[in-house]
Amino acid sequence: MSKYKRKLYDSTRINDFRELVNRYSNLYSDQIAFEYKETPKSTEHIKITYSEFAKDIKALSTALLGLGLSKKRIAIIAPNRYEWCVSYLAITTGNMVVVPLDKSLPENEIEDLIIRSKAEAVIFDIKYSEVFEKISKEQKSKLSFYINMDDAEDSNSNKSSSNLLYYHTLIKKGNSLLEQGDTKYDNVKINNKEMSIMLFTSGTTSISKAVALSQSNICEDIYALAQMTDIRKEDTFLSFLPLHHTFESTCTFLYGTFSGITVAFCDGIKYVQKNLAEFKVTGFVCVPLMLEIMYKKIKKGIEEKGKAKLVKKMTKISNGLLKVGIDIRRKVFKEVLDNLGGKIRILIAGGAAMSKDAIQGFLDLGINLLQGYGLTETSPVVAGENDKFKRCGSVGFPLPGIDVKISNPDNEGIGEIAVKAPTVMLGYVDNPEATKEVLKDDWFYTGDLGYFDKDGFLFITGRKKDVIVLKNGKNVFPEELEILINKLPYVAESMVFGRPLDDGDYKICAKIVYNKEHFDELHKDISEEEIKNIIWNDVKNEVNHKMPAYKYIREIIVTEAPLIKTTTQKVKRHEELKLILGEA
Repeated sequence: MSKYKRKLYDSTRINDFRELVNRYSNLYSDQIAFEYKETPKSTEHIKITYSEFAKDIKALSTALLGLGLSKKRIAIIAPNRYEWCVSYLAITTGNMVVVPLDKSLPENEIEDLIIRSKAEAVIFDIKYSEVFEKISKEQKSKLSFYINMDDAEDSNSNKSSSNLLYYHTLIKKGNSLLEQGDTKYDNVKINNKEMSIMLFTSGTTSISKAVALSQSNICEDIYALAQMTDIRKEDTFLSFLPLHHTFESTCTFLYGTFSGITVAFCDGIKYVQKNLAEFKVTGFVCVPLMLEIMYKKIKKGIEEKGKAKLVKKMTKISNGLLKVGIDIRRKVFKEVLDNLGGKIRILIAGGAAMSKDAIQGFLDLGINLLQGYGLTETSPVVAGENDKFKRCGSVGFPLPGIDVKISNPDNEGIGEIAVKAPTVMLGYVDNPEATKEVLKDDWFYTGDLGYFDKDGFLFITGRKKDVIVLKNGKNVFPEELEILINKLPYVAESMVFGRPLDDGDYKICAKIVYNKEHFDELHKDISEEEIKNIIWNDVKNEVNHKMPAYKYIREIIVTEAPLIKTTTQKVKRHEELKLILGEA
């Protein structure tokens, strides 16, 4: 790694979230921390400064401590919103343990995780009122307080219940206590090595694990990220990935506010393009699937205007000038960038492999696209590209202070990725057996497969459990084939899998989700059988011909229905496979 430097920028290390909140008041006091609208149709933008944010954190934490919740576990469940962020830091800076829950969970799973977490209070969006009324009546959990984020007059809940409280009432109560000289919050001593965040991994409640993270874990990741990437206080990041997930909460919320950015809350996925313009968004954190869809739309728009040849020519010229230090990309492609709000300069992607064409396409437009890799258990970012060094298809290289090794590499250098770093979790809560399986001699074994190239760039080839091992001993990595399939212009997403055969071998198959509109534009009355034939021919010509014979896709399933996914848009392969094989 001598040629490719990990560290580009100097940064300040923070040890805990108290120091993070102090930055809000000391460095960014009058700057806008959050911007959002009450509804998608609202024209008024609500803006909250960093000093107001810090004040609300202290007030809510003081009120929670006043309820006797010191060192207790408190769950949060809500869509991305300002009150979620205040609650998260009010809990953790008050030395309580935050338990962020997935807002998309069904009612029974919310109840199961509330019970498993042993949370004694919950802060929730009004839409979960009925869920928590039911949980309160059943009395199976340890919950003592139910805190509604929305005003009492808007609530459908039982207002007479003594354990039902309201976020805004608690903020007022906390401010009143502080005015009266209450010092509970100031007297709290943070142990940054203890569990402060309990996060459930995606999956059904029976198999999801509770990951224990400390404030030190996440602060070390923030420190490493700040040395790699130029996030500025002038930036506005759009927040639309769920905040309960570490990728969004660490990278957008915590690292973002550490850097003094404005966090703008998205009105919903279908409003992303509109929000990019109205919030003057300069960047966002996302999954590759969204960027690939966005890139296909950009490409289609260029083709429909008959400008494909011109764009190709100008790309060649601008990239040539870039080699001698002249950057004209944003001027040349201004019209394209204006369709993305006109201000976008940085995109951070992680969570899955991404097409090289899409990566290069965004870079050609003058947008700094950074790929990264991480897991909930590593707080989360392990590796990433930086502002200077990139390599298409890789996830960059290990962040400063993080060691990565390839365990038991095969003859191609591919093996399991293991991580040793101060960002690695404390363990799985109440699950020592599962902890021992992945934490060995201070190394965390990720279950992901990958390799380093000669320059130290890390490449991910897939999940260890998803690799299809053929009877002849050859390995087929589904993601490798999916990237090629997803390049087809009408493909929304795909999943490659092995169909078991009677002789113990596997047939390589693919389930392909296509965009019907693409085919309708070519032929209004096209049948599903004709569509399947077109796709099958393209798979044979555009995918199989680029692969050795043992990796050939032998069978396809085509559908318009989206694949089953987690809230962070990762395909639930196990559930999809059960559905395909008729085991669901």
